[in-house]
Amino acid sequence: MRDREFEFTRADFEFLRGIANQRTGIVVSDDKFDMFYSRLSRRVRKLGMATFSEYCDLIRANQDGDEMVELVNSITTNLTAFFRENHHFEYLANTVIPELLAKNSAERNIRIWSAGCSTGEEPYSLSITLNEVLAQVAGWDVKVLATDIDSNVLARAASGVYPMERVNGLDKARLRRWFQKGKGELGGKARLKPEVRRLIEFGQLNLMQQWSIDSPKDVIFCRNVIIYFDKESKIKLIDRYADNLKVGGYLFIGHSESLFKLTDRFELIGQTIYRKVK
Repeated sequence: MRDREFEFTRADFEFLRGIANQRTGIVVSDDKFDMFYSRLSRRVRKLGMATFSEYCDLIRANQDGDEMVELVNSITTNLTAFFRENHHFEYLANTVIPELLAKNSAERNIRIWSAGCSTGEEPYSLSITLNEVLAQVAGWDVKVLATDIDSNVLARAASGVYPMERVNGLDKARLRRWFQKGKGELGGKARLKPEVRRLIEFGQLNLMQQWSIDSPKDVIFCRNVIIYFDKESKIKLIDRYADNLKVGGYLFIGHSESLFKLTDRFELIGQTIYRKVK
């Protein structure tokens, strides 16, 4: 067994992954033992503790305290990119938005939710798509709700600032049109232009706790999120998504995910693209 800075027992791991599952719905497999140590040892060190047992005692004593937020932030995985799984954004631009322009012509609004938005690349990609398609359409109220459980990544997302290496893969015309090159303190970085940022409202949300959305959405993006949940949690979450989507609304999920045998409220209409039927 490798030498560790802090004692980390199997009992510590079992407790912490149980708390993680209870709070987030994420299923933590046995092979995440080293990952838990790596990510949480920074918290143990910062708090001046000698063992993970002390850290577990702190969590037990105050399960609604600030350290629970730090725990969740540390163990949730955030992997994303601009226009990841680009076929989703092409379908949104070519099929969904034109359909919504016809269907919502009376109220003249479009509502999209990016659930599990991580560091913001997904909602900004949604906003860019909306701006591009709706450039010639005036008088519409368009909003993208972007939520995540991790308060740290939300703060980064809300800033709209990214290292150049995160945006260099974008089409050059798109990069020039929607990003500003950073200067001074932001040298080597790029920032989304105001017309992209203004469509998005960021907020913290734990999908496994009680929540309600103020109005039914036309589209929900929840990609590479349900893969971490057990079947019971998946069924519950998908049902709540259906409750918060208009009939005929769209649900986009990740490339390795499926709603097969989880629900009868959606029909598969494209590559990991579903439409609510009831």
